[in-house]
Amino acid sequence: MIDIEQLGAVCRDAGANLTPDVRLSELTTFKIGGPCAALVTLPDEPAAKTVFSYLREKQIPYYLIGRGSNLLATDKGFDGVVVKLGGALAEGIRCADGIVTCGAGVTLQKLCQFALDHCLTGLEFAYGIPGSVGGAVYMNAGAYDGEFSQILLSVTLLDDAGEIRTVSADELELSYRHSILMEKKWTVLTVSVVLEEGSRDEIRAKMQDLIGRRKSKQPLEFPSAGSTFKRPAGSFASKLIDECGLKGYTVGGAQVSEKHAGFVINRGGATFADVMAVCQHVQDVVKAQTGFVLELEPEIIGEFK
Repeated sequence: MIDIEQLGAVCRDAGANLTPDVRLSELTTFKIGGPCAALVTLPDEPAAKTVFSYLREKQIPYYLIGRGSNLLATDKGFDGVVVKLGGALAEGIRCADGIVTCGAGVTLQKLCQFALDHCLTGLEFAYGIPGSVGGAVYMNAGAYDGEFSQILLSVTLLDDAGEIRTVSADELELSYRHSILMEKKWTVLTVSVVLEEGSRDEIRAKMQDLIGRRKSKQPLEFPSAGSTFKRPAGSFASKLIDECGLKGYTVGGAQVSEKHAGFVINRGGATFADVMAVCQHVQDVVKAQTGFVLELEPEIIGEFK
């Protein structure tokens, strides 16, 4: 049982904000999910150290989220605390000699705009990815032949011993949609990337080209968690799903997008159960017809078994 009153006092002393009983549907881009015990927003590194120390000491389950863009929350919700980064950790960006450092809670949209404003190239691939910079590091986000491992220099994080330290990109074991952060109880607080000088016009043109491609090919008009399945070795999830005739397959409010087969979307009122039913059907049919095994890309938060 979480003592919300005591946790609230800890948050107030640390300068953090606590909101009890928040629905996960309000915190994720899929717009699906039941309640969590509380949402805690951290303004800076000292607050992060204090709050995470308390959560670990009291063995309170917690989950750190960015923009909630690669998450699928369960209908039962999460009997724990959801933590978000705010203040300087969601707003601060600085640049020196081509090295851009920002809070892990900064949106990729904002970081890409900063790079454009400073004529720095290398980040264009991330323009339009609806996530935070910390989330992009966590899953080594990528698109259009680019990924974070190509530009990441280091991160400052809170480790499982409660210490704040800087870790190089090499230590994060970045691979396709994976980092060591998925196995460790580490919390990324700031991120540093290395970019190169470029032409503002060329950078802007590439960003506009990529966002145009996204809008024309992806179902951005509907809530989703982005690409629903990881790319299997030797093929592409969307290609396999399309070839199996699964575009438009629907359960309740969840549907395989008719615009892009790699997206399962929330057409309105979809539940976690709806989405999982669609995903399971897709996985079963694709395996039976092609032999490929599709893995879910979004992480699941909450109880569902």
